[in-house]
Amino acid sequence: MAVVRGVLGTRRVGHGGTLDPQASGLLPVLVGSATKFTDRIHEATKVYDAVMRFGAETATDDREGAVTRQANVPALVAAAIEPALAALRGVIAQVPPQYAALKVAGRPAYARARGGETIALAARSVQVFRLDVIAIASPDLRVLVVCSSGTYVRAIARDLGRALGSAAHLAGLRRLAVGALETKDALSPDQIRARGSDARALLRPANDDLLTLDPRFLERSAATIVGAGESA
Repeated sequence: MAVVRGVLGTRRVGHGGTLDPQASGLLPVLVGSATKFTDRIHEATKVYDAVMRFGAETATDDREGAVTRQANVPALVAAAIEPALAALRGVIAQVPPQYAALKVAGRPAYARARGGETIALAARSVQVFRLDVIAIASPDLRVLVVCSSGTYVRAIARDLGRALGSAAHLAGLRRLAVGALETKDALSPDQIRARGSDARALLRPANDDLLTLDPRFLERSAATIVGAGESA
């Protein structure tokens, strides 16, 4: 954000959804009058390449947290995995991670959790349009996730571990798309600096066209979308 402000010489810069510290990939950036579109882009469908590691749950549901429970790694074979994945697709009631940005009595849940509180977060309705295996390398399961705004991929990892009679957490996450915006069209901070003010020519109009996800994310096999040999 600071890089964009400095390069383009404007203070009116917003974003279309933060990423957890361990995550990589796409961060939509809105500039100037496009910042009025922030709420709309937040609601766009999102696509993730995620690695779920079995054998342990953590306080944060990802690799950053302390281990809170351990269990045997289950047999990671399609016949065993598919029923558990199927139960996590569609409109589901998802309990957010304890370490979430959601406000509880005016304070973020993560701040309360860091202070030693145990937070009882209510389940929220989210939609998982797609949850499919990309590759298996026990104890890791790599999956493609296409989901609605408000979905926690690390909560999917936690719940998948429990569904398989084990324990799991999110070990890697890369955001591939937010609506029509994709990583293949994105610029890194260094690339933005190198382009300087010329980067402004790459800005796209902020309208409903940005909300339309490319159909291939729902139609093509998960492995061909991301490349099973690439890292998440």
